[in-house]
Amino acid sequence: MIPLLTPVHFTDYELIDSGNFYKLERFGRYILSRPEPQAIWKKHLSETEWQQLAHAHFVMKRNNNRVDNLDRGEWLTQKNMPESWYVQYQYEHMHLKFRLALTSFKHVGLFPEQAENWNFIYDSIKKSKVADFKVLNLFAYTGGASLAARAAGARVTHVDAVKQVITWANDNMQASHLADIRWIVDDALKFVRREVKRGNKYNGIILDPPAYGRGPEGEKWVLEQSIAELMELCHKIFEPQPAAFVLLNLYSMGYSPLIAQNLLTSFFQPPTPIECGELCVADRAGRKLPLGIFGRFCIGE
Repeated sequence: MIPLLTPVHFTDYELIDSGNFYKLERFGRYILSRPEPQAIWKKHLSETEWQQLAHAHFVMKRNNNRVDNLDRGEWLTQKNMPESWYVQYQYEHMHLKFRLALTSFKHVGLFPEQAENWNFIYDSIKKSKVADFKVLNLFAYTGGASLAARAAGARVTHVDAVKQVITWANDNMQASHLADIRWIVDDALKFVRREVKRGNKYNGIILDPPAYGRGPEGEKWVLEQSIAELMELCHKIFEPQPAAFVLLNLYSMGYSPLIAQNLLTSFFQPPTPIECGELCVADRAGRKLPLGIFGRFCIGE
């Protein structure tokens, strides 16, 4: 049985329904309908119910009646749908706040399926006896994992290739009443290469690479071509000690959790068991929507 990691503390988020390549989600007060390529089953609710519930519906761009890109399109909104709004997440003494917005790539600035990973990061740092726990977050997006690490007291370096996304992450930091995250606009692979040369070390490493991407200077990222080098470099800057951790997320469709496990085993050979499985969220009808895979370990006392 593959372990499933699903958020249980996120009261501001709910997957209401899924199916016919779409998902219906509640983010705080607002309900959104947007594409989901893995929701290949039938919707539980009717089309009329979806239309009545959704404050915004994402429509994919079409060319001659063919969808050009599942990630590009536009939002059709109700009059009471704001341009941006906030949701909150709480776990133990961690209180996070995120600004959400409707983007042309169907995203809203948050991946709620990552919530249990935020808890893992927070717990790992809190149980550490390291006075200056350092965390590196690569492909860090709008900063959920960075905020969790900072809330636990770590010194955080947040790396992403898109300046506007880092500005968004900084907004989330301030909304969460946190401070002093180190923001780096850079290509992740190039940054880690330099960190190896500098001799810098980290007690926690978070990797959230896309299948494809571009760096700030047009650097090309293809997961299958670059992940091995990145993992090898991360191993060189990892400082293993009690409560040190590594977290790897992968999103390519068809990937098995065994891939994450084998990558961590091959390059880190941790002295503690690796936990791996699928990231998922269940809708009201009980269908579990897969949203990626994860692998992680935390070195014990």
